Amino acid sequence: MFEYSERTEQLRKDLLDFMDAHVYPAESVYEQQMRESGDPHFQPPVMEELKAEARRRGLWNLFHPHPSSGVALTNLEYAPLAEIMGRSPHIAPEACNCNAPDTGNMEVLELFGTEEHKEKYLKPLLEGTMASAFAMTEPAVASSDATNIALSMVREGEGDDAVYVLNGRKWFASNALHKNCKVMIVMGKTDPSAETHRQQSMMVVPIDAPGVTVMRGLPVYGYQDREGHAEIDFQDVRVPAKDVLKGEGEGFAISQARLGPGRIHHCMRVVGMAERALDLLCERALSRVTFGKPVAENANIQDWIAEARIEIDMVRLLTLKAADMMDTVGNKEARTEIAAIKVAAPQMALKVLDRAVQVHGAGGVTDDFPLARTWAGVRTLRLADGPDEVHKRAIARQELRKHRNAGGR
Repeated sequence: MFEYSERTEQLRKDLLDFMDAHVYPAESVYEQQMRESGDPHFQPPVMEELKAEARRRGLWNLFHPHPSSGVALTNLEYAPLAEIMGRSPHIAPEACNCNAPDTGNMEVLELFGTEEHKEKYLKPLLEGTMASAFAMTEPAVASSDATNIALSMVREGEGDDAVYVLNGRKWFASNALHKNCKVMIVMGKTDPSAETHRQQSMMVVPIDAPGVTVMRGLPVYGYQDREGHAEIDFQDVRVPAKDVLKGEGEGFAISQARLGPGRIHHCMRVVGMAERALDLLCERALSRVTFGKPVAENANIQDWIAEARIEIDMVRLLTLKAADMMDTVGNKEARTEIAAIKVAAPQMALKVLDRAVQVHGAGGVTDDFPLARTWAGVRTLRLADGPDEVHKRAIARQELRKHRNAGGR
């Protein structure tokens, strides 16, 4: 149904070779270097080696749609590459400078940043020498409704001397504990009296700005991800007015622009995670013998394998459809398809991962295999990119709107 371009096919071939020759062999090295460091947020040397090799091979900034900074792939062209990187989710995306939240932040800075922002932050982000965080979610409000975001941004002064004073608390600011993190994009409320979707703004804030305190790293199902998910306190943080992105009141609009492509990236990586889980399930089922025969000969295991193949391929096609629509008719027209894959992709992957764990037995819940950690990450995505309930609500409203507009026919 979806034919990949000649350029995409070549990039797929190159990326698969990179994964086989460098990424998969580096996984055990990565784990060893992390253990030996004693620091859950250590930047292991093997990661920098992988980044250099990816760049040498031209597998760098593949996500970035702008020809001045990347290879300018469409969403449909990038989708199969994101899937491949998803097979080693803790290494491959960063190795190719295609990891969240840097990808979304780079896109925001490209579209809405000033020339100063681009020189100071976007350029090193594109070079892979800097990391960034995105601070939106708050512990005190239901952040699945972005209009609830309450961090206070109060303007003081006028003209070139104008500043915004930030006060409030954020959490789950991913990447904030990365050793190379230097800057955040922060969303807050600049005008509580404005129309609902014009109350919020986004600002560029250095992570070491006076008044910014990174309080702790939040675990994800007991895991401390290397990039970290930080709780951050803002106490009288003074941000120059020139660091407001796009303009006051544009925060909600920017968040919608940022989250569309990122949802495609996450979903295609999730398909890759499910594919690798299925590979591991099959290998384990063929190599283990119980009650006198290989596990793979049990009917229920064969059912699991067949169902996994069907479900993975269905979600892949739905994701490619969403990517194609984003390219051809735009994010707004593709909003139902984007919402649908955000529900379908993690649910599918969790099912495949859970069955792979079951086939691995007790080993499946340990760190000897990548299944448990990957499951934790995928389960978190059902919240990180908006809860299923919000996406289903959006889909249902679109369906009902069609029927209302048809006059009940």
